[in-house]
Amino acid sequence: MYKVITAVATEPVTTANAKSHLQVTHADQDRLIAAYVSAAREFAEHYTGRAFAPQTLEMALDCFPGDDETILLDMPPVASITHIKYTDTAGTEQTLSSAYYSLNLYGDERKVALTYGNSWPLTQDIPNAVRIRYVTGYTTLPKSPYAGLLLLIGHLFENRQAVSALNANEVPLGALALLDTVKIWSK
Repeated sequence: MYKVITAVATEPVTTANAKSHLQVTHADQDRLIAAYVSAAREFAEHYTGRAFAPQTLEMALDCFPGDDETILLDMPPVASITHIKYTDTAGTEQTLSSAYYSLNLYGDERKVALTYGNSWPLTQDIPNAVRIRYVTGYTTLPKSPYAGLLLLIGHLFENRQAVSALNANEVPLGALALLDTVKIWSK
């Protein structure tokens, strides 16, 4: 379970690039197109389980895992951990020293693991006793999901109602196929 701390500041597809893809040359619909850019990214992030642009998230756990277990962070690709805070057994919020853990950046999964010789601290038995704040998201989106976003933006632009009597289009299959190249299929 995670929440957004700092939202996406710069979309991976600019309004200018979206307008070029849509072959729109005037500024009359810039706000609408910008909204479609954000909506397409949000859909793609939900669909793939990945962060398509830099943002800060906070993941909450009810307790730390066992000492031989790692914590798999939601919405890769994770770039860094800002901090890990937890509520100790006395009910006091603590910040775990970064010397106690490391972020594994090898491969596609982003795991937080204990460093050698350390143990996860005990926490109070409350919901969200552990809170991990981290920066995630592509700084440069790979080409396939970028193209998938353009197709989604085009679909939203051309089909402005959920369903119409004349046109009952769904999300274009090509967009989903392109997003599937980075989709997390299971954990």
